[in-house]
Amino acid sequence: MNKIEKVYYNSPIGIIEIRVKNNVLISLRYIDDEEIDLNAKSELPIIAECITQLNEYFQGARKEFTVPFELNGTEFQKKVWKEVSKIKHGKVRSYAQIAQSIDLPKANRAVGNANAMNKLPIIIPCHRVIGSNGKLTGYRGGIWRKQWLLNHEKNTLHKYF
Repeated sequence: MNKIEKVYYNSPIGIIEIRVKNNVLISLRYIDDEEIDLNAKSELPIIAECITQLNEYFQGARKEFTVPFELNGTEFQKKVWKEVSKIKHGKVRSYAQIAQSIDLPKANRAVGNANAMNKLPIIIPCHRVIGSNGKLTGYRGGIWRKQWLLNHEKNTLHKYF
């Protein structure tokens, strides 16, 4: 299957478009301004599994995702995303800390740019990366979603775990 299949998931932080190709998740994208069909369904088990895992996350019953996904990006971006994936549920790290951990201590801005290109928000938890001063900085889905996700994780940190 080379065709990209997509469905829309109605989450507590808005509509999320789920895209799958070759039976792996390739992107999650926040939808704010587009007309979409919330009734569109898919028979693909991977989409059902992705929705199940997102539901569990938003209910506070999941802190890690196991749905198969594919990362498309540069080697540097993949290195950043791999490091970001290590940030535990309910925790945060700064762009500087990520840069340091990949042995590029002056690459804070490049880390931020790589984070901005993450096509799998929530699954690759780029919302857990903050400024060195503790402030929330850019998030493709909007700062309000980043704040919501961080609060959600803080509030569900000990639930079911």
